[in-house]
Amino acid sequence: MLRPVVVLLGPQRLQPTLNLAVESLGIRGRIAAVTAGWEEREGEDQELSAHLAGRTFNLGLYERAEDVYRLDPEFFRVIRVRHDRLRKIQELYRVRLAHQMEAARELLRRESLPGYAELIEPEVRGAIDALRRLDDEHVQRIREVHVEFVQRWKPFEREHIARHRRELGALLDGCSALCIAGGHVAILLNRLRLFGVLDLLKQQPIIAWSAGAMVVGERVIVFHDRPPQGAGDPEVLEVGLGAVRGIVALPHAEKRLRLDDRTRVALFARRFEPSLCVALDPRTRIDWRDGRWSGLDGTRKLTAGGALAEVEA
Repeated sequence: MLRPVVVLLGPQRLQPTLNLAVESLGIRGRIAAVTAGWEEREGEDQELSAHLAGRTFNLGLYERAEDVYRLDPEFFRVIRVRHDRLRKIQELYRVRLAHQMEAARELLRRESLPGYAELIEPEVRGAIDALRRLDDEHVQRIREVHVEFVQRWKPFEREHIARHRRELGALLDGCSALCIAGGHVAILLNRLRLFGVLDLLKQQPIIAWSAGAMVVGERVIVFHDRPPQGAGDPEVLEVGLGAVRGIVALPHAEKRLRLDDRTRVALFARRFEPSLCVALDPRTRIDWRDGRWSGLDGTRKLTAGGALAEVEA
């Protein structure tokens, strides 16, 4: 469900700006926090709370999920079956993706070679179209797995999930905003989805950063040009929560992406057009309001030309 106001921030660990965002939105009451991506450290949110003058309360989604799995072993078993199925689907997608990405990069490299100018663009366009089709097919397969799971197992009707949703609904009724922190992106997404947290909100704004910024969009894209095993390819990992449209959030872009490699930047931007591929580095911010995006000065997006440009204010 699209939200009226969503703010995405750069990483908050070393240069926090969350308080400035809260102030700019005129938020006066208590603020619900989701730190489920921190897993067992979910409750270690003292710095977050202090940063907002003690106004936060933690929804405890990670611990709530553990409670559900402990009390409903049948549901825990089918969750694991679904996870294994999604993992295998991701592996198969990754095999196809690697070949298509290498072909697209090689074609882009040849754009500047003598004698190729009149020939290369249709080939590049075809390669990028093939990547988009692959991504779309992958998203559809993931969506079908989730739809089938919900139709068969009806999670919100199960006793222990329903109980937690009632509690969460009461908590969210009394909050002025929802903050979603980072951590493990898949665990964060799964916990938010398990309890349908965003559906329990009314019109309160959402402020998210790091993995939190990744999960609120239509698709969750994972990326890293410098993983230990060598250069990686951006992957569609999951269907997002759909709170906003037209964004690919790239937390820690300066660390994780080779932003000086024009071929890689151009391919990233062109593959996910017309969505904005936004570099969410420290002290950056982009706002969704009235169905459009606007960026704080200094917040940059990847462009089809292989450079970075400021997101329009």
